Amino acid sequence: MVILSLNPIYFSYFFKVVLQNEQVSFDNQLIERNKEAHAFLQNFIKDKVIYGINTGLGPMAQYRVDDKDQVKLQKNLIRSHAAGVGKHMPKEMVKGAMFCRLVSLSRGYSGVSLQTLETLKEFINHNITPVVSQHGGVGASGDLVQLSQIALCLIGEGKVYYEDKLQNTKDVLNQLNIKPLEITLREGLALINGTSFMTSVGILNILNAQKALNSTLLNGCLINEVVESFDDHFSIELNQVKKHATQQYIANEMQTILKDSKLISKREETYYNSKYENENIFKKKVQEYYSIRCMPQVLGPIYKTISEAEEVLLDELNSVSDNPIIDIENQNIYHGGNFHGDFVSCEMSKLKNVMIKMSVLAERQLNFMLNHKLNEIFAPFLNAGVLGLNLGLQGAQYAATSTTAENQNLSSSVYVHSIPSNNDNQDLVSMGTNEALLTNKVIQNTFDVIAVLSLSLCQACNIQQNHKNLSSKTRKHIETIGKDVPFIKEDVEIRPLLESIVKQLKLN
Repeated sequence: MVILSLNPIYFSYFFKVVLQNEQVSFDNQLIERNKEAHAFLQNFIKDKVIYGINTGLGPMAQYRVDDKDQVKLQKNLIRSHAAGVGKHMPKEMVKGAMFCRLVSLSRGYSGVSLQTLETLKEFINHNITPVVSQHGGVGASGDLVQLSQIALCLIGEGKVYYEDKLQNTKDVLNQLNIKPLEITLREGLALINGTSFMTSVGILNILNAQKALNSTLLNGCLINEVVESFDDHFSIELNQVKKHATQQYIANEMQTILKDSKLISKREETYYNSKYENENIFKKKVQEYYSIRCMPQVLGPIYKTISEAEEVLLDELNSVSDNPIIDIENQNIYHGGNFHGDFVSCEMSKLKNVMIKMSVLAERQLNFMLNHKLNEIFAPFLNAGVLGLNLGLQGAQYAATSTTAENQNLSSSVYVHSIPSNNDNQDLVSMGTNEALLTNKVIQNTFDVIAVLSLSLCQACNIQQNHKNLSSKTRKHIETIGKDVPFIKEDVEIRPLLESIVKQLKLN
């Protein structure tokens, strides 16, 4: 059980609720705070003009709305903005968005009724997933279009996925004896006016980016073992003179992973030895290719970007991304732009590009493994059959190359491509959810490229038959990702092998 209070929450709460289906409840302090905020709002609005309660919305805020039409205004807002297009969002993104919206509203700065929080909680606890189309909001007044599709279901309209079936919301609520949300003052605006969808997608992106980084680090260490590289490129002494903490962190991780490997070379025992003084052409590479030797320098900024994105998204998760803000301490209401998604959009833009770089790194390492002229260890394409008759992993490389190319094509930042909308009321927008969704696409592509590299490493280890000399961590890694991967001598269908590896990578 995850109990929401007025205290800060952590990503672990999100993961428990969204990915592990733990139930949500409220503590008494949170309940009382929201009752107080709602009562304050009811009293404060008398004889005052408050945006979104007795005014129109967006550029029509200059028009007064009669008291008798205020509830209708909120329903009109939800229905008119439930205008998404494209594919349906994955269930975990939608559930995550509901959880993020619940956290934001439950802080007691939105003045919504307690029933609003309870209805959101019931949808989450019963795994009722509103149908939300992928494209819509521009991330300036928040995720208006995506969140409107959730709000539409909260008032008993629209469609939901329940027990893996697409059903009418009304039918599911009747079946579960859940009462649809009754709008009172500003519930429509509060439910859709925030960054909760881009935050949900962003948090899931960070989780998967961390898993991809972990797999990339282990794969890179394994390549170092396969080629019996020198250890000085990830040494303390070399990396401490480059004053980037995350580069030093990656180097330290490599040292930890490879500490019990029997395959890493010592330069002192080879080229710092007088027996080579009369050789003019050295058989063992004096230095490895950059994709192997420069892992701390390449993965360091990637790790830093993931960490910074995690910090920003955690702040966003704990924020009140609404407008206006109900301040019961100062007995006032403040209008502004907390719904604007630039913090999330900026981090997703950066995260997207470093994940593209990760896929490029994996593709270059794969090319090294498959090109016998480069590695000078294996047959072309790690072919363990008859050269000419058998093709090895030749076809798999095409998949990695084309997927990396698509990633590179997605590098353009949506964050900087603001397009004014809403009669120029929204004249500067974040495109936060668009950026987060594109980042999600890039991360999924990156897993696919890493999977092809992982397959090549499984094949290389099976060819070398040297598992006992691998480090304990890389041996466990290759046994885990390769548990369904055979030693390929005769050509086999590659696709199911890659699907199995991707599944394992995402479980790490």
